[in-house]
Amino acid sequence: MAIHSFFLKANWPGGRNNVGTIETKNLNTKISIPPEMDGPGIGTNPDEMLLGAAGTCYIITLAAMLERAGIKTKDMELESEGFVEVEKGVITYKRIVHRPKITVENSPEIKKRVERYMYKAEESCMITRALKGNVEITVEPAIF
Repeated sequence: MAIHSFFLKANWPGGRNNVGTIETKNLNTKISIPPEMDGPGIGTNPDEMLLGAAGTCYIITLAAMLERAGIKTKDMELESEGFVEVEKGVITYKRIVHRPKITVENSPEIKKRVERYMYKAEESCMITRALKGNVEITVEPAIF
């Protein structure tokens, strides 16, 4: 069994509405509370970071599945939307919707296979599996 380790360093100067930083091997950015939650909205925030993790995991998983299946795409895009609920001061990440758009050859058989993989990738993504039972994740595919 392989174990992979990832490292993040965070700096926070203190106080709810300050601006901090996070740094990983390939990411260095400012962080703060988003303006929707009465924060300064500088840099990114945990809500966007979770959505980014789920979205990138999904599209990379989907691309790998299609490649292994020998399906060539002409174009592949993803829009993901996260829904966060605030009720009585409790913030809960409720739902993520992935909206993949894939262009492939005009073959009903290929399009049907691609659609199956679009749903299967959501079930196979390690971030989805980590969130299972806590955040609902759905897929709204579009195939061209």
